[in-house]
Amino acid sequence: MKMLAVCFVLLGAACFAGTAVAAGTGMKPGLWEITTTTEMPGMPFQPPPTKVKQCYTKDDLKDQKEVVPKQEGECRITDVKESGNRVTWKVVCSGEGGGKGSGEMVFKGENEYAGSMRFDMEGMTMTSRYAGKRIGDCK
Repeated sequence: MKMLAVCFVLLGAACFAGTAVAAGTGMKPGLWEITTTTEMPGMPFQPPPTKVKQCYTKDDLKDQKEVVPKQEGECRITDVKESGNRVTWKVVCSGEGGGKGSGEMVFKGENEYAGSMRFDMEGMTMTSRYAGKRIGDCK
């Protein structure tokens, strides 16, 4: 059961990871729509795709390390690196059901990106894929 809880914590983080690590890559401030799909082979069900909208200001996008998703509890994001239009990071969760993984984002101009995050724990691998697109200005 603890492993399932860790999965859902990471799934929540993956929903916001896309735009959160986008700073410094030329991402344009505004209203973004992020679609996340997650695969968890061996689970009795697969979570449905999620869509969230997030407003990002110029200040939000100044420093990628400041806007990387903060992890609650026993998980944390580490080793954030930027190279050209690509941002990578690692995630580590300790305690029962812990594990580790990595993620990356590739930016396609200032209005679109695609990325993925893979997380390995106690005999299970979770892969999240996300796509973000700027859909307008913040209101």
